[in-house]
Amino acid sequence: MFGCCGEFTDLGSWGEGDAPPSELPQDTESLTDGRVLAFLQHLAADRGASEYTQRNYRQALADFAGWSRQERSGYPAWLELKRDDFRAYLRALGRRGLGQAAIRLRFSALRGFYRFMVRRGLLDSSPVRLVQLPKSPKRLPRFLTVQQMLDLLHAPAKAWEAIREKADGRTRETDFLRDTAILETIYSCGLRVSELAGLRMEDIDWGEQVIRVRGKGRKERLLPIGKAALAAIRGYRDRLPAAAAQQPATFLAHPDRSAPISARMIQLRLKRHLQAVGLDPRLTPHKLRHSYATHLLDHGADLRSVQELLGHAHLATTQVYTHVTTDRLKKAYERAHPRAR
Repeated sequence: MFGCCGEFTDLGSWGEGDAPPSELPQDTESLTDGRVLAFLQHLAADRGASEYTQRNYRQALADFAGWSRQERSGYPAWLELKRDDFRAYLRALGRRGLGQAAIRLRFSALRGFYRFMVRRGLLDSSPVRLVQLPKSPKRLPRFLTVQQMLDLLHAPAKAWEAIREKADGRTRETDFLRDTAILETIYSCGLRVSELAGLRMEDIDWGEQVIRVRGKGRKERLLPIGKAALAAIRGYRDRLPAAAAQQPATFLAHPDRSAPISARMIQLRLKRHLQAVGLDPRLTPHKLRHSYATHLLDHGADLRSVQELLGHAHLATTQVYTHVTTDRLKKAYERAHPRAR
């Protein structure tokens, strides 16, 4: 999204439990509007937005257009809308029962769109700028314990061992080797799922044990990668058919095709392995990133280093993890110190 200072922050998903924009009333005519199309092109070409952000913003603008057609009997005249129009839309979203994360996603798209038009000289100011949204409750990031993470890392290998004797042609060992490599890489490097899906073999420096990651806004960063993750990637790639082993994408959706694995497929495979070890299958790949950050801080890493490793533009984004570690320290202190209470 575009923050208060005008920077772009990628937004790959909506809040847990909220309906995605594609499930809500929309107006596809908005997607042929020249200003909307120019804005979406700007996101992709100039801002380097991920495909998820582009999709979510496109659907959010279409959702507003659908509301306008339904409630105002007309396509939105973007340059003539006032703050009260967006207040009315905000009330309508509340009546739909949408969560705060879903509402904020829509207004992030609208604010970004209007900021784009102001910068292009089409408007003097944004009518969305002063619309007050409900305050989001501060939620601490969910994460796995070290032991839970280890259990999850071993889950694909155990799953394959359990079925290898009766596996049919559709069930392949390479799928489980890939899953192990994916889980090891997420945990070793704290990658976003889009960064993981976009990882290429040329991005891995085997000798120096670092990888090049293409993050939000096309920013690149170098990250250390552990020996266990490198060994898992090598083990997976060595078992691929010769043609697949030549593909540039590190993780493939299918060993007989060249397409890289999708974020959706990573989520589905993770769900399977979470269930196998008795963990909440609703946990997302991003929770493994939370686990990575929390475990680093728990074991003495400084906040600035974790910020750089995660690719956060602002330290405040990383500081949420200190609340987690501080809370755990307090509980440990209260349990162990005789004069804590």
